[in-house]
Amino acid sequence: MNYIGSKNKLSTWIKQVVSQTVSAPLDQLVFCDLFAGTGIVGRNFKPIVKKVIANDVEYYSYVLQKNYIGNHRRLEYQLFLEQLNELKGKKGMIFNQFSENGEAERLYFNEKNGQKIDAARQEIESWKKEGKINENLYFFLLASLLESADKVANTASVYGAFLKNIKATAGKTLAIRPAFFAETENSHEVYREDANSLIRKISGNILYLDPPYNARQYGANYHLLNTIAKYDDFQPKGKTGLREYYRSAYCQKGKVETEFENLIKSARFRYIFLSYNNEGLMSPETIRGIMSKYGDYHLETKEYQRFKADKTENRNHIASNTTEFLHILKKSKKEK
Repeated sequence: MNYIGSKNKLSTWIKQVVSQTVSAPLDQLVFCDLFAGTGIVGRNFKPIVKKVIANDVEYYSYVLQKNYIGNHRRLEYQLFLEQLNELKGKKGMIFNQFSENGEAERLYFNEKNGQKIDAARQEIESWKKEGKINENLYFFLLASLLESADKVANTASVYGAFLKNIKATAGKTLAIRPAFFAETENSHEVYREDANSLIRKISGNILYLDPPYNARQYGANYHLLNTIAKYDDFQPKGKTGLREYYRSAYCQKGKVETEFENLIKSARFRYIFLSYNNEGLMSPETIRGIMSKYGDYHLETKEYQRFKADKTENRNHIASNTTEFLHILKKSKKEK
């Protein structure tokens, strides 16, 4: 999935740093991904740790975590996926409000793909209500639909805006591909809560933090994924069809430092790893000052090339060098 702040390119490095920092065998430890997003970091640790705890306040992310992290045993999905791909399109909410030739004239999807998303989403919900699929298969199919729909979305990168014309990838026919997950012997936990609230209820060994680092709210940037995932009755607002969304304190300059320190203070985890980059609301000095109060702190950095939307064209992607900071805390039993 095309995702702001994705750690896909950095996941190997993160896993390497964690392995070098933590002294105990990872297969005996509980790893928590508190701001999971697409879940790429938790997914990489899932096969090598005792248990993963995954959390994100956004519902689309919760769907992804319920599949990628929560599912850990083989599912018989083939027949259901085939049926979804064979469905004829229906003119439902996604077509009417977010697709080409729909009544709202929002070009997030072409006409056929919008109708196909509606048909598939309605069928998945019907199967669940009729008891034809259990919860595990429900989230697997829903995650597969989200991932596949994102690949044919008519956007430059996020869902804050749609393109004026249907681009080449958005013109392709939607094919719902399986959202494969790693099978493990142990089970895992998935939550959808505010991170600072959940942290008071859980405990473990390794806490990985990848909070929003700037003023962009994920609920606004990925509102359409929430809409497909929830498929609820609401009135889309404005040109982009925005829905009501959760506003994170981590995206607010005046609140982020207090919120972050409260999180670190409340965390019942021995090792804490914070991913943050050089464009964040909190400076490296601020983060070091906060984390150092609670134990032994050190910093790892990595320069890498990422791609971001070219706002002048609103469709191309340009290379951009950035520095990823991985702030590391070995938390002491008593505050310094």
